[in-house]
Amino acid sequence: MDSSIKEEIPVHEEFILCCGVETQVLKCGPWTNLFNEQRANRPKLLIFIITGNPGFCSFYVPFAKALHSSTNRRFPVWVISHAGHVLAPKDKKILTTSDDSDAQAVKDIYGLQGQVEHKLAFLRTHVPKEMKLVVIGHSVGCYISLEILRLAPELPLMLRTLEPKK
Repeated sequence: MDSSIKEEIPVHEEFILCCGVETQVLKCGPWTNLFNEQRANRPKLLIFIITGNPGFCSFYVPFAKALHSSTNRRFPVWVISHAGHVLAPKDKKILTTSDDSDAQAVKDIYGLQGQVEHKLAFLRTHVPKEMKLVVIGHSVGCYISLEILRLAPELPLMLRTLEPKK
């Protein structure tokens, strides 16, 4: 793939309060808020990457750009950090929504089940219900993806895992 093409792809960094915890989300493509887009202009599918440990989104930027480019830039690609693994720089605004569930509602937000509930809360709050999802998990992100599939059958999910071939 031509690296100059990947360089032209916009990557928007946001820090969002999700379940009461700072969460980094990197968004490839022009769509930063899927609810603000007019329905006719809204993409039909979101590619959602759940990181492996240690949960840093920046590791996945080249992969996310390549995915966005390979879909002819028709679909957004978002990468989400693990809850509390990345702190916002002091000058960066942390976005909040009125729909954010309280951190006390999620038992052990930093544990494995808490991370699953964190990703579910993000999807339910920041992605329109009718949007199709391709969820890609790497390492522990695979487990989180499978748990989301099990716990939220109402979500229109397609699942891919990123595990090395043995």
